[in-house]
Amino acid sequence: MRTGRPLIAAALAVAAAGIAAGPAGAAQGGLEVYPATVSPGDTVTVDTTACGTDGTASGDATAVGAGSFTLAPGADSGGADGRFAVPVSAQPGTYEIVARCSAGTEVTGDLIVSLAEAGSPGAQMPKGHVKTGVGGALGPDPVQTAAGVAALAVAAAGGTWLLHRRARGDGI
Repeated sequence: MRTGRPLIAAALAVAAAGIAAGPAGAAQGGLEVYPATVSPGDTVTVDTTACGTDGTASGDATAVGAGSFTLAPGADSGGADGRFAVPVSAQPGTYEIVARCSAGTEVTGDLIVSLAEAGSPGAQMPKGHVKTGVGGALGPDPVQTAAGVAALAVAAAGGTWLLHRRARGDGI
């Protein structure tokens, strides 16, 4: 029992030191991405305090296909702010956005691109017939539908005639 107490005390001391130190990189600030989850076509705002109150930065959103953008000192954030648009061709996934301060500091943040939900401004509802290759009876071309029905009727008549001959014993 006596050996357990020093181990518990040591574990508590390590935990307290970790809490006091805070998360790694918190002192220099990270890159905040608003909103963190977007749909293709949405606009994203980023800001960081890592560049200082009067600092500028060069942003890099090429991972998501948006290219580069500029972060300038913001009035409300106390740091550098910037914006970029997520391309409508962006695929769902998590992308790393990078900002390089003019003083040389580099910070990153994650952007999650997801598919637009039905009814949201970026959502597009499907229109027209589904192009599956197998059309329905009310397809867009009545001539093709009639040709398909005629082919099925000929096949059914031929099959019935062959089965009738076989049942009578005429051969085949």
